[in-house]
Amino acid sequence: MAQFEARSPAQPPRHEAAASGQDPHALFRCEHPRDVLALLRRLRDNAVPVTLSGPGGTHLNTTVWTVDDAHQRLALDVESGDSQLASLVEVNEATAVAYLDAIKLQFDLQDMVLVRGTRATALQCDLPTCLYRFQRRGSYRVRTLDRNAPTAHLRHPGMPDMPLALRILDLSIGGCALLLPEDVPPLPLGMVLHQVGLALDAESRTPVGLRLQHASSISHHHRGLRVGCEFLPLDPLAQRNLQRYIDQTQKRRRLLSLD
Repeated sequence: MAQFEARSPAQPPRHEAAASGQDPHALFRCEHPRDVLALLRRLRDNAVPVTLSGPGGTHLNTTVWTVDDAHQRLALDVESGDSQLASLVEVNEATAVAYLDAIKLQFDLQDMVLVRGTRATALQCDLPTCLYRFQRRGSYRVRTLDRNAPTAHLRHPGMPDMPLALRILDLSIGGCALLLPEDVPPLPLGMVLHQVGLALDAESRTPVGLRLQHASSISHHHRGLRVGCEFLPLDPLAQRNLQRYIDQTQKRRRLLSLD
């Protein structure tokens, strides 16, 4: 491949607070080269979706293509025609987020450059020297029951005239996973939805805000997507409703010997 994009001068790393001993997330930092490489290779080997976010709300979905330890470079597989790609390269600043099991990985991209070949396009950057590992689930998450499963009612952010009632696959006090049918256009990851009605039962809806975090295939036999969402801060009533539903569902699953 031949490099073809000029780029802006590299921006200062956003971990300067860490260097000065003021990093509030110091306990979650992973800096040993062996551990950093192992995590990046897991992202590559499992083709884990990686979401890139830049200033001004720019976001891009990609996967890790190569991890070049010898040259200290990372390459991400991207679509050359993606409208968000040029913006990320221009500002030369992005944060990558991916999920491995119950762990959220986050790292910054520096010294980005596009490399285009005859068959594919890659976004190259410096191999990160630091990753952050956050536990995704700070509270108990319960799988919903197939019968009378709760739903999330919203309008598709890209098509306001399309109302959606998406089944909730699992739920915790911090977030939920939605089932997106294969015939519904994808939801833009990273977006915040403020007017979502959580129907935990047939009688009521709890208003919540959602941040769309990540998407993955459910199984080889199901073509829908599992969309992981984080709740925006909940009011006390919404918290009580959610906790009550989680507790009741957990008890019912145990009675039915599903867990």
